[in-house]
Amino acid sequence: MVRLLSAFVVWFALALTALAQSSPDDQAMQSVIDTQLKAFSVDDAARAYDQAAPMIQKMFPSTGAFMAMVKQGYLPVYRNKSYSFGDSFIDQMGRPAQRVAITGVDGRQYEAVYTMERQPDGSWKIAGCYLVERPSTDV
Repeated sequence: MVRLLSAFVVWFALALTALAQSSPDDQAMQSVIDTQLKAFSVDDAARAYDQAAPMIQKMFPSTGAFMAMVKQGYLPVYRNKSYSFGDSFIDQMGRPAQRVAITGVDGRQYEAVYTMERQPDGSWKIAGCYLVERPSTDV
């Protein structure tokens, strides 16, 4: 009986973890980020710009200004070999955030932390991105 109860507790904990990692909001936020990353990869400025929150669009009032900023400050986001989604969380400011592991075209590893903003229609937009190069693990 103890083994059965222990097995149930482990299964329940794993099930809760899986649910926490794949909530509908997480999937929706990841979809927005994925759409933007794919748009960057083919220079679809309009589609990439459309994923940005209104505040970002006010700061960069044209697709040209937006793309210039991305190319200058976020090259591994603009062009990369691959990316994968990590965990989502609430940042220190109380904003939903999503981690994305990125391999740059130079082979370097980066972590992009996207802050997200829910829009009045319930959709998500990208409110910011913080990019950090990960330390090399080469020995």
